[in-house]
Amino acid sequence: MPLFTLKDKQIAAVKSTQFGAEGIQERTDLQAALRDNINVISPDTMVLSEEFSGWTEGARRIDLLGIDKQANLVVIELKCDEIGAHMELQSLRYAAMVSTLTFKRAIEIHQQYLDKRGIAKDAEAEILGFIGWSDPQEEQFPTDVRIVLASANFSKELTTAVMWLNERDLDIRCVRLQPYKLGDELLLDIEQIIPLPEAEEYQVRIREQAEAQRAAARSSRDNTQYEFLGQVYNKYQMSST
Repeated sequence: MPLFTLKDKQIAAVKSTQFGAEGIQERTDLQAALRDNINVISPDTMVLSEEFSGWTEGARRIDLLGIDKQANLVVIELKCDEIGAHMELQSLRYAAMVSTLTFKRAIEIHQQYLDKRGIAKDAEAEILGFIGWSDPQEEQFPTDVRIVLASANFSKELTTAVMWLNERDLDIRCVRLQPYKLGDELLLDIEQIIPLPEAEEYQVRIREQAEAQRAAARSSRDNTQYEFLGQVYNKYQMSST
């Protein structure tokens, strides 16, 4: 969505730009800025770790790993390019990998992150205070894993895949980060495009309804078996004999 200035009864468009053209680097600039202001792309979230790689295979790293108020882990992937190529596939892999994190391990990960940044805080106290727990509840952690994709833009293939996955009970959000140049200042338009904020509650209800219908369809299947002339058949095989 374009931006405009309104001055002296005149409306003028603000020129859009690209991160690369402005010398903004993905990790050292954009990621560092969002790390310390994570709520602009993922409200009610606390960063647990940056460039997290807690598995032994490969050198893949989660840009930002967070936790939200409901004790969901949040996998946050960032891209400075114009299409967000393969972000959804990469983030799904990461979500599966962190889904087995224990609360104890989450504390260790966050303490390492705090120590590395020179922040003199106790990780366990920070996490417990953020999610509102009085004591660790290992059996309830994590509640689930959410995904946030933030990019300058998203391809049609990616957005189609994300919407299809969300219909099947995943929680993936796409947040567009569009830079604009106004004089010497760099402006950043941050917009959640999937799911649309005003339709989010409705989409959750639709998802729940669809899952209930799928569950009902599965439970209503007649799997009764019949024996006829020494052979075993199901209902559909019997009707065609």
